[in-house]
Amino acid sequence: MLLVAAGAPIALVIAAVAPAAWALGIAWSGLIILMMLFDALMAPRVDSVRFSIAHFGEVGQPLAAQMQVMLKSRLFQRSMEGYAAVDSRLDNSGRSLFKLRRDEQAIFERDDPQDKRDIWSAEIVFTPHRRGPAMIERCGVRWSGPLGLVWRQQERTCDHEVRILPDVSPIRSPTVQLFLRDALYGIVARKFRGEGTEFDALADYQPGMDRRSIDWKGSARHTKLLAKEYDTERNNQIVFAVDCGKAMCEPIDNLPRVDRAVQAALLTGFAALKSGDRASIMAFAAQPEIFSPFVTGTREFHRFQSEAGAIDYRHQETNFTLAMATLAARLKRRSLIVVLTDFADTTSAELMLESVGRLVDRHLVLFVVMKDAVLEDIAEQAPRHIDGVAESVTADALITEKQLVISRLQHMGVSVIEAPHQDIGTQLLNAYLRIKKRGTL
Repeated sequence: MLLVAAGAPIALVIAAVAPAAWALGIAWSGLIILMMLFDALMAPRVDSVRFSIAHFGEVGQPLAAQMQVMLKSRLFQRSMEGYAAVDSRLDNSGRSLFKLRRDEQAIFERDDPQDKRDIWSAEIVFTPHRRGPAMIERCGVRWSGPLGLVWRQQERTCDHEVRILPDVSPIRSPTVQLFLRDALYGIVARKFRGEGTEFDALADYQPGMDRRSIDWKGSARHTKLLAKEYDTERNNQIVFAVDCGKAMCEPIDNLPRVDRAVQAALLTGFAALKSGDRASIMAFAAQPEIFSPFVTGTREFHRFQSEAGAIDYRHQETNFTLAMATLAARLKRRSLIVVLTDFADTTSAELMLESVGRLVDRHLVLFVVMKDAVLEDIAEQAPRHIDGVAESVTADALITEKQLVISRLQHMGVSVIEAPHQDIGTQLLNAYLRIKKRGTL
């Protein structure tokens, strides 16, 4: 349209220089309009638009989608763009734009060599940042004619639904799978030598074994050193209490803290189910949201994962008193309670400390909190202006208050894991295995 409008100043210039030729400016506009009509007629027509994406994805993990556009001819086509109207869980802008390329391989591999249709395709990679159902309602393409003067556009209804689930990629990692496979209490039943609670049998003493396991009377009777073997405790109850309140909904490295906590709970929950223990997950904010039944065995892990995926984002203050009281009332036997939460100061954590104190008498309690790397950077960096000094002092005060709460928890007999978000999964797993090894449940 700018080229058409350019005919007006051209006509004015010509009229000023050569009044008799003023019509050339109008002819310019007419020529451009004719060229645009030619460009629109020569632009190829779309035969089909296909948009495909998996039905399930994991939060924080790449999710690939494909678009394939088939044109009725291969003439004059130079470029093509696509777009998709997506849920904010996949893209904050709600709209994904991308370029398509001619798919020479698909053209070469098609069955009918006489087929003259052109094929263009694109692969789009989304990174979901929230769990839940994500809709892709519409998709479309736009392409230009051979002269690039006119763009044609075609839109289609997609209605694809993708369920964004918790991230279980750490469970699938070869390192974790190898570790769990070779653990003393993996799929293959093996006896745990050393500390334990239930005597199982006597075995030959091997170098490196705990000397306290030597049975001196049995060794004297058989004239060789024998050590006691203990069977590891099984069928213990582990509850993962996930805080889904306002503080845990804040993002850390582009993902909400609650999703980081759910990922760590799933990793340790899988190990617990594999070792013969029973696992349950609880979510709480202003009130208890979810309390799943206990499951056992890796075959039931999908139920455990489904319950974890149902944890919602609640922008409410967390009521620890109600949550811990509900948890204590539900548990009829001694259990390992893993609380995944966050706290910023002693004032907000005071009620939490009181409610946790009632659980410690009967249960084994383990707290998991994430380090705030941004807060630590602000506290450590040298301030360059007066506002930076205030920020540094405030950040240092918040970190100090958090450490005071952690110290009070430890004095109450609560184990506390404080680690960066990328390490809480492995550290929680190691803590569970240490508890399992010592038989403290």
